Amino acid sequence: MKPKIHPKYVESTITCACGNVVKTRSTKPKMNVDLCSACHPFFTGKMHLVDTAGRVEKFRRKYGDVVPTKAPKPVKPPEPPKPAKAPKPPKPRKPKPVAEPAQPAAEPETKPE
Repeated sequence: MKPKIHPKYVESTITCACGNVVKTRSTKPKMNVDLCSACHPFFTGKMHLVDTAGRVEKFRRKYGDVVPTKAPKPVKPPEPPKPAKAPKPPKPRKPKPVAEPAQPAAEPETKPE
């Protein structure tokens, strides 16, 4: 490692908006976060609204507390099953040519001397 180019690794305090304080080590001595493992719904299993800049209230003022749902689509009755078609008969196969038995090679004729 080259000297004098790396940041200092110091004791760090992480403070959450819920009031939870975590001590650890980092290159920054102090950090503030909005959510932590003590208040995040994924880790706690509790669902709650996280309001950012009044967006929830703005939505409720604009649309009211209840958002209208779409009308359900009419359900079509299921079509009756089609009768099964009979399977097609297999195509006839061409007969394979029968190999003739191998005949012994004829010996060359020799002329009497």
